Amino acid sequence: MFSDSLTPFVRGAVTAIVVPIAIGLPLFALLGWQQIEIRRYRQELTRSGTFDQLTGCLNGKVFTSMVDRRAARPVGPRSGAFLVIHPEHLASINLRFGLEWGDEALRLIASAIRSAVRKDDLIGRLGTSMFGVFLPGASDQDAKEIGERIRGAVGEIYFAPKGDKDVLAISVGGVVFEHELDFEDMYRFAEEGMAEAPDETGMRLSHVNN
Repeated sequence: MFSDSLTPFVRGAVTAIVVPIAIGLPLFALLGWQQIEIRRYRQELTRSGTFDQLTGCLNGKVFTSMVDRRAARPVGPRSGAFLVIHPEHLASINLRFGLEWGDEALRLIASAIRSAVRKDDLIGRLGTSMFGVFLPGASDQDAKEIGERIRGAVGEIYFAPKGDKDVLAISVGGVVFEHELDFEDMYRFAEEGMAEAPDETGMRLSHVNN
């Protein structure tokens, strides 16, 4: 730049090219990084508003909305099933080992549920200690098999808080229907079914021929 061999024209041309590049490249890199960060923050906000942070399942509000939207859609399977899953002995686990171990039990149960359902099934956390599973197009046999897979997966969990081996268990009830119901009716029928005696598979299923 300061060589006597450079004419004023060449020196000006070099300055016009080098200076914008020296300033522009870091600026563009900074703006690109900020855009990536903004997208990441937006994704995190979307995820936190959709999924329960403890279990990774859909949160109750989103789960309810998605079930109701599926029930109202003009095409697709109209029959199906809805399961409610109650972890057993959770209060005892909280008292004996602490709330953090109760949370760990819920995380493990949620993972077991995800491993046992089908690709298009929906899983939501309802309240503080209950899960719902929506099974579009499921038959009575499908619902029983999925419920049994869930119970089996939970029964195989190794859970040893503070070194003491403990057994995780769940109660599964549900409703099987011919024409999809809204969430409130599914939940009500499923909870009412929990009061019935379990069948030979350990399930409590009611049936709605609507």
